[in-house]
Amino acid sequence: MTIRVIIVDDQAMVRAGFAALLSAQADIDVVGEAPDGREGVAVARSVHPDVVLMDVRMPEMDGLAAAREILDPPPGVVHRPKVLMLTTFDIDDYVYEALRAGASGFLLKDAPPADLIAAVRVVASGEALLAPSVTRRLIADFVQQRPAPRKDPALRLNGLTPRETEVLELIARGLSNQEIAGHLVVAEQTVKTHIGRVLAKLDLRDRAQAVIFAYEAGLVRPGDSA
Repeated sequence: MTIRVIIVDDQAMVRAGFAALLSAQADIDVVGEAPDGREGVAVARSVHPDVVLMDVRMPEMDGLAAAREILDPPPGVVHRPKVLMLTTFDIDDYVYEALRAGASGFLLKDAPPADLIAAVRVVASGEALLAPSVTRRLIADFVQQRPAPRKDPALRLNGLTPRETEVLELIARGLSNQEIAGHLVVAEQTVKTHIGRVLAKLDLRDRAQAVIFAYEAGLVRPGDSA
């Protein structure tokens, strides 16, 4: 299946470079571009991409606001693509808020080309949180500065079974489905079932939100080893 991608960035050369790189891949099709967040939202709703590459800082509407509109659309808008944030700095308040809003991960703009291609495929698959070690560090830094912004997150853990809580902790530590299955000595499909139940019970959209929730609930703390 071909992965449909749009690129939202205010720098024309960045858009052109990313588009050329991704279009050269047999399984990726760049179906649209936009120079700012507002137009990016419009393009996303028009062409229904699988993945949106979203710059953090742009005129008209920044990437955070655009990501929120795409990931939490108004009634009647059914399509919700994955959003991958593009940033110059790996510790960025905008990126943290975008992850809380449901973005699947983030990528540094100066990352190697192979990383960009792999990132699009990972985000499209929905199987794993992008760059878990860096993303977890970013989350940990901001949670440490602003503890427990959610409403009683620790209390919401009470609705999980012990095994579901364990799976959530392993997700937050950056383990993939395959690694979790090996750790728990269960089938990978069983892990996927547990993850689905965790997300449903906690009303979370994806693994990125699950990692943030685990930190904010105190299940995992900054500095914990993976």
